Amino acid sequence: MGLSFPLIILIVRFVVSLMMFYLILSASSSGVQPLCHDDERFALLQFKESFIINQSASEKPSAYPKVSSWKLDQISDCCKWDGVECNKDTGHVIGLDLSSSCLKGFLNSNNSLFRLAHLQNLNLAEILELSKLVSLDLSYNPLLKLQESGLTGIAQNLTNLKVLYLDHVDISSNIPNILANLSSLTNLSLSKCDLHGEFPVGIFHLPNLQLLYIGFNKYLTGCIPEFNRTSPLESLELAHTNFYGELPDSIGNLKSLVELSMRSCNFSGEIPSSLGNLTNLIDLDLQSNSLHGSIPQSISRLVNLETLRLDNNYFRVEFELFLRLRKLVELQLSGNNISFITNPSTNSTFAKFRILLLAQCDLGEFPEFLRNQDRLELLDLSGNKIHGQVPKWMGNVSIETLWGLALVGNLLTGFDQLLVVLPYLNLKHLMLDSNMLQGSVPIPPPSIAFYSVSNNRLAGEIPHLICNLSLITELDLSSNNLSGNLPQCLGNLSASLTKLDLHNNSFHGTIPRICGEANELMMIDFSENHLQGRVPRSLADCTKLEAVNLGNNQIHDIFPSWLGILPELRILILRSNELYGTIESSDSNFDFPKLHVIDVSNNDLSGKLPSEHFQNWKAMQIVDVESLKYMEEYQTLVTHSGNTMSFTNTYSMIIINKGTETLYEKVNGFLVVIDLSNNRFEGEIPDVVGNLKGLNLLNLSSNFLTGPIPFILANLTWLEALDLSQNKLSGAIPLQLTELTFLSYFNVSHNRLKGPIPSGKQFDTFDNSSFSENPELCGNPLSKKCGNLEDSVPPSSRHNLEFSFEFGWKVVAIGYGCGFLFGAVFGQIVITKKYGWFMKTFVVGQPNRRRVNWRGRRN
Repeated sequence: MGLSFPLIILIVRFVVSLMMFYLILSASSSGVQPLCHDDERFALLQFKESFIINQSASEKPSAYPKVSSWKLDQISDCCKWDGVECNKDTGHVIGLDLSSSCLKGFLNSNNSLFRLAHLQNLNLAEILELSKLVSLDLSYNPLLKLQESGLTGIAQNLTNLKVLYLDHVDISSNIPNILANLSSLTNLSLSKCDLHGEFPVGIFHLPNLQLLYIGFNKYLTGCIPEFNRTSPLESLELAHTNFYGELPDSIGNLKSLVELSMRSCNFSGEIPSSLGNLTNLIDLDLQSNSLHGSIPQSISRLVNLETLRLDNNYFRVEFELFLRLRKLVELQLSGNNISFITNPSTNSTFAKFRILLLAQCDLGEFPEFLRNQDRLELLDLSGNKIHGQVPKWMGNVSIETLWGLALVGNLLTGFDQLLVVLPYLNLKHLMLDSNMLQGSVPIPPPSIAFYSVSNNRLAGEIPHLICNLSLITELDLSSNNLSGNLPQCLGNLSASLTKLDLHNNSFHGTIPRICGEANELMMIDFSENHLQGRVPRSLADCTKLEAVNLGNNQIHDIFPSWLGILPELRILILRSNELYGTIESSDSNFDFPKLHVIDVSNNDLSGKLPSEHFQNWKAMQIVDVESLKYMEEYQTLVTHSGNTMSFTNTYSMIIINKGTETLYEKVNGFLVVIDLSNNRFEGEIPDVVGNLKGLNLLNLSSNFLTGPIPFILANLTWLEALDLSQNKLSGAIPLQLTELTFLSYFNVSHNRLKGPIPSGKQFDTFDNSSFSENPELCGNPLSKKCGNLEDSVPPSSRHNLEFSFEFGWKVVAIGYGCGFLFGAVFGQIVITKKYGWFMKTFVVGQPNRRRVNWRGRRN
């Protein structure tokens, strides 16, 4: 029975309506570029008014006045003006190209151009009248890009320039030699500009140059040239570049030099004795190079020196060398192959140091000269061989000023006197890790912010006096012999505490309330103890938690799905406890929005794998390349004298990686791990696992999983380790898994798999142990060979191909059918001249789309 004409009309109207809805949706989703912002339009017009149009201002035949299109019109969209580029989403001006624009004029420091806060690209080539400009400062605009041609234009046109500051501007090119022609230049600062290539030697010889900062350009290379006696250089910074070679004797000719920084370069050889000629020098920084030999005696002539950093080289030095440097307040000698020789009778003549770093200097005892140091703010004696007890007199060293003390990695056993609380009145940072300290936990003063005494031999309970440290931000008592219950008062510290590490001790009992109403806690590690009871529900109050490690205890509880409410939680480790039962379906309010690492291995969990949780772990479903950095916390402490010291504290954890227990001393924010091994999970591996595209490590071994290996696991393109061993999986190994090019560990042993083992790419690197105890598997690397060619393609893969083809032709047939029906009816409409009816029915009367201008907040 044929279709009636009214029914055909209804079908056509329905199909066309769907098409119109799709077109409207597409148009609205693509959006309309918003108009430029009024304040930026006025800034551009004011910039235009500061110049005049002059055809002779540009030498190129193609030059024309681009600003002619800039009109003072309330409805004019500056994003459409010639030479202006706007962000398509925000409407902010991000690019300005006025090269060859026939402009003459002056660019003052208060020019409206500098009000374009979102500007990223600027080209002002051939604005000739700027030749009178003497100072140009565009520094600290990291989104601003300046090409090599821009630098060349500056050198060609700004011939009277004296000061040029481009720090933190994205240049990303070589430095043109023509910059050496700016003979009036006194200050040149190009720090952190991503410069590369060979630095032009001629710039060092500019006749008036007093300041040269080119540090923090790691691909910038060059050598220190020979200097003449007339050089006016006062400040020279090459830090964190790839400069190399030896320091020339002629460096002693820079007698006006006040600041010399060459740290973290590739300099070698010895320090030339001529360095002693630089008697105006205040700051000398040569740390982290490959310099060697003895420090020349001439350095004692640098009587104005206040800061000397020679750490991390290969020097030998006698400490008496610094006796005459009475103004020296900061001395860094750590990491040199040096011996410490001191004449006690001359101790009183030493400078009064504020910062003294003598780590890894082969010291066997506390230097006697420290007795007379009463102004120290930071003292680092880590990594030496200081043994025995801390002498009593050390308790009087800079008792009022000391704020940082590091004694890590020595052979200390305790303190020479029984102290209830260490005596330093303003101590903020105390590090006693990796010694042989015995007895109870030393108590720092109430001023302490960072206290770490891990990896010692301390015993007993945590003293309740610890709970009086109301300013503490990090507390690390891990890897000792501490025991007893955790103090109930630990929760009193949550208003300031960000990191609490008590792992690898012998604590027992239940976990007390850790967070109060005000809390800053970001990381807790109570692993490797004997803690019992349930996961404390009070953890839900710790809203800033990023990492929770309760592994290797005796916690008896169900899986704490309620922890998913924590908005910042990235790491959850509960392995080797007594968790039981099924992992319940996830509530929409408990979805672990930022979870990257979960380890609940070695428990007694059962039931099916938690598909709904997998679906809600959104952070695992994206590959965030921007997270290629460590999870770290930064602390900055300011001393009484105004010195600033920064500290970086990282998270660490142990997980099973590629079948081996691995310590991650730093946790990369890119790392994504699921370990559900050694439980009693059953059923099939759900396809939703294939959506977790950020996964690096997936371990489902030693469960009771059945069914096939999902071919959709091939979507996990960043996967490095996949362990499905010790289950009851069946079917073939999907061919698609050979596309996992990062896969370096693969284990499906002790299952019920059959058919040929896929070959090629990573699969050619796996040995017999990856596939053993699967009686029906065949092919390399197993000794069992496959029988016929038909077996060379796993059945599951052939089924997938057949399914794809079957589905494909059905879709094509449906498409042709709908197209034919619509074409036939629409053709009939046109032929019968019912175009007007069509327009009236489907086009006329469509609502006007409203323009929505989205304007982001200005920074």
